[in-house]
Amino acid sequence: MAAALAVTEPCSTGLGGDAFCLFYDGKTGEIRGINGSGRSSRTLTLDFLEGLGYSAEAPPSVFDALNVTVPGAPALWCDTVQLFGSQKLSLQEVLSGAATLAEEGFPVAEVTAHRWKNWAAALGESGKELGADLLIGGHPPKHGEVFKNTAMAQTIKELGERGKPGFYQGRVAQAIVDVINQNGGVMTLEDLSSHDSEVVSPISTDYKGVRLWELPPNGQGLAALLLLNILENFPQLKAGGHNSSDHIHVFVEAVRLALTDALRYLGDAAHVTVPTESLLAKSYSQQRARHISMDRVMERVEPGLLTGSDTVYFCVIDSQGNACSFVNSTYMGFGTGLVPQDCGFSLQNRGANFSLQRGHANCVAGGKRPYHTIIPALLTDSEKPQLLAALGVVGAFMQPQGHIQVLLNMVEFGMNPQQALDAPRVFVEYDDKTGQWLVNLEEGIDQEVAEELKRRGHRINWPVTGHQRAQFGRGQIITVGDWWSHSVPQTGSPPRVLWAGSDPRADGCAQGY
Repeated sequence: MAAALAVTEPCSTGLGGDAFCLFYDGKTGEIRGINGSGRSSRTLTLDFLEGLGYSAEAPPSVFDALNVTVPGAPALWCDTVQLFGSQKLSLQEVLSGAATLAEEGFPVAEVTAHRWKNWAAALGESGKELGADLLIGGHPPKHGEVFKNTAMAQTIKELGERGKPGFYQGRVAQAIVDVINQNGGVMTLEDLSSHDSEVVSPISTDYKGVRLWELPPNGQGLAALLLLNILENFPQLKAGGHNSSDHIHVFVEAVRLALTDALRYLGDAAHVTVPTESLLAKSYSQQRARHISMDRVMERVEPGLLTGSDTVYFCVIDSQGNACSFVNSTYMGFGTGLVPQDCGFSLQNRGANFSLQRGHANCVAGGKRPYHTIIPALLTDSEKPQLLAALGVVGAFMQPQGHIQVLLNMVEFGMNPQQALDAPRVFVEYDDKTGQWLVNLEEGIDQEVAEELKRRGHRINWPVTGHQRAQFGRGQIITVGDWWSHSVPQTGSPPRVLWAGSDPRADGCAQGY
């Protein structure tokens, strides 16, 4: 599925990006994770960038070739099949459908066509251009137009036939190095050949009978858990009603606290010490919650003191009770827009998330993974290893906010998966240049609520409509049973009935098989 999405939605994902996976074993109840994010070139140091005249105040353009990190997605695809697959199909067989799709072509979906056009234009406005393999006659494909990508088909076939060496060594690797270096970036064959995924132990927190599982840093799953822990301290979250002024006010203030901590402390654990346990302590979230007033916004948000987008997401639950929560991304649309010759995919710009502030946990360094926005999630019973849901909401820094809003919609307000995704959302963003927070409210949230939030001191953008609603992310959910229903008594184990929802802000769908 990840490979097929790489073919059909290259403006969000692809072989040139990164991926993360959470897996629930239906037999044992064990949850395992794979971090498939790539590292910067060993030569990309802060001293090197400063020597080129860049600084924290004046970093490279987000689309610059210097922001290419090693693509981690292809290796993670291989590792997911090897570690979690049934072993009934070879990697070549698993990828054959995507290769055929690329070779024979597909009609471009409506939302994808819109994003394809917009991201190609964004590259052009920045003085860059999208590689010809991802255009038809020099232009982005239109809605319904059939798009073929024979170069990508060949790349997928080589990956299927040779595994990781088919991408990280040989023809494809050389083409990646060539296009990066020809455009002012830095990458070596050794950077690519030495890449591998990392099997990791997921992190979690409990909330009112459920346990939310995320991957550890360098991903921002920790931010979602921080947010949930802070919100646990506020009965006002439910009392005022869904998307009431009290509900949104508490949520926004908690997001500000959680994201401030995440942006301060998160980085590549191989390079810095991330205080995960201290940040996830309930006593810490209680301390942070005391900063929130119900009547007025916090004037300034500082990191707590401690002792010691674009993306695609999908989830699958099979007949054996196994679940896979999977996210794959090239970051900002096509990433850098650089397409290695005869390869058919664009290279990500994930390095744009590095800080150029010396001493910062996320400061750029050679062979380092940047702060990563893409996060898959799983939900289990808080007392036993019983799967309740696989879920994800993509959209850069919206992702932890989306995870928690969708989760609260089910846990607190009894919404089914589709209702939880349909409901209007809130997106809180921070502007580095102005030092201000902006609260975006989707259409469907009452004007009276927007006005009351303004009175409390929030900067409000309301209503957000049309294709601009993409900023609120795009989610998918599968639940095991109807544990979220407040009208159905929950006794014993949930039945083996799968419920699913797919976000109306995207081209996806929920499908049984």
